Amino acid sequence: MNESSFYKNPIQIIAMGASTGGTEALLAVLEKLPDNLPPIVITQHMPPVFTNMYAERLDRLCKMEVREAKDQDKLYPGLCLIAPGGLQMQVIKDREGLRVSCAEGEKVSGHCPSIDYLFSSVARECASHAVGILLTGMGRDGANGLLAMHEKGAYTLGQDEESSVVYGMPMEAYKLGAVDKQGNLEQIAKYLLDCF
Repeated sequence: MNESSFYKNPIQIIAMGASTGGTEALLAVLEKLPDNLPPIVITQHMPPVFTNMYAERLDRLCKMEVREAKDQDKLYPGLCLIAPGGLQMQVIKDREGLRVSCAEGEKVSGHCPSIDYLFSSVARECASHAVGILLTGMGRDGANGLLAMHEKGAYTLGQDEESSVVYGMPMEAYKLGAVDKQGNLEQIAKYLLDCF
């Protein structure tokens, strides 16, 4: 996607995914963001209970409001939702705007919550009005979902090898051609903010 077509598409949502090393990587990006960005939805591979504790920690350290997602939560600017451990989270668009659905489901790409599951829903519902960010993690969850977003015209970012704890997921996405720009955590925050 070229820069000029991107700026004609106002961003409605930012979707992020991470696994191994992701808790600190997500914090490094989120703490640099102001409290007035479009809503952010995040899948971080983590067991139940831990996602709520992690969301509370981020909420204390970041300017945005951060909490664990609950089924049917509405999305609004300044809100960041973390997928609950053990549930699949997707984004749904209706006449009232964007909301999340969190429900029990089969593992997707070996995970519940799955980044591919979240990213695919964002590709479907928001197309080019989205930013997708895939950070450090083992395996390939998120690679196909980021490609789906990229193919719908979303702006996609991936963490680079040097700054990743495990350069698995972002590498797989990069190999698929799903990543518009690659960088370290500082650069990813900057690339994101450059959109606004």
